[in-house]
Amino acid sequence: MGPVIGVLFDGFAYGMLLFLLSVGLSVTLGMMNFVNLAHCAFAMLGAYVTVFLMNTAKWPFLATLPFAFLAAAFVSVLLERTLYRPLYRASDLDQVLLTIGLAFISVAVAAYIFGTILQPVQMPSYLRGSFHVMGVNFAVYRLFLIGVALVITLVLVLALEYTRFGAQVRAAVDNQRMARGLGINVDGAFAVTFALGSGLAGLGGALAIEIVGLDPSFAFIYLVYVLIVVSVGGLGSIGGSFAAATLIGVSDVAGKYYVPEIGAFLIYLVMILLLMWRPAGLFGRR
Repeated sequence: MGPVIGVLFDGFAYGMLLFLLSVGLSVTLGMMNFVNLAHCAFAMLGAYVTVFLMNTAKWPFLATLPFAFLAAAFVSVLLERTLYRPLYRASDLDQVLLTIGLAFISVAVAAYIFGTILQPVQMPSYLRGSFHVMGVNFAVYRLFLIGVALVITLVLVLALEYTRFGAQVRAAVDNQRMARGLGINVDGAFAVTFALGSGLAGLGGALAIEIVGLDPSFAFIYLVYVLIVVSVGGLGSIGGSFAAATLIGVSDVAGKYYVPEIGAFLIYLVMILLLMWRPAGLFGRR
C-alpha cells in the first residue's frame, strides 16, 4: 500500500498545483465569459517576481508570495482597463487573438530580461525535506502546497457564494443591464474579478517554481494543463476545478509511475473520456 499512497499523495499535491494555476481562469472565464489565453503569463509574472525578490533583494520566500499576487493583479488591472475591456462583447476569435498575442509578448519580455535559462531558487529550510509515516514519504513542500490550495478554495467559495461582492458579480454576469439598473458597479465588479483571477495565477506561479521550475516557456507549457482543468471541471465552478485538478494530477502522476510508456499521454486520454461523458465538464453550468 505504501507506493500506492505515495503516488496518490504526489498526484494530489500536483493536482493542487494545477488548481492554484487554473482557478483564476475558471473565475474569469466562467464568470466573465472572457477567453483569456494569457492567463499563465500572469502566473509567470508572479513566479519571476518571487525569483527576483528572493535572489536579488534577498527576501524570504513567504514574504514574496503577497507581492507575486499583487504584481499580477496590478498588471492585469492595467491591461483590463486598456485592452481587455473593449473586447468584453467581442467574438471569441478576437479575444483569443488578443490574449495569445499578449502571451507571446510576455514570453519575449521574460526571455529578454531574465534569459532563457532555468531560474535557480532556494527554498527555506523549513519547507525542504520530508518525513516518513508507515513507509510513505511525505515531502514538506508538497504538504505546504496542499494546505495553501485548501485554504484558497475555502476562501473563494465563501467570497463568491456567500458575500455581497459575489452576489454582485453573479448578477453582473447574468444580466448587465439589470445589474446597472440596480446600482451595481458592473465595470468595477469585473475589474476586481479579473484582478482576483490574475492575482491567484501569480500566486500559483510563485508556488509552482519549486515543483516545475521557471523559464520563459512557462506561459505556454502550463496553459495546456490549465485549459484541461478548466474544461474538465466546468466553467465558473470552483469545486469543479478542484475536482478536475485532483483527478488530472493523480492520473498524470500514476500514469508516469505505473505506465511510463504512455504516462505523458494519459492526462489527455482522461480528459477525452471525461468530456465524452460530460461535455460541459464535471460541474459545468452551461
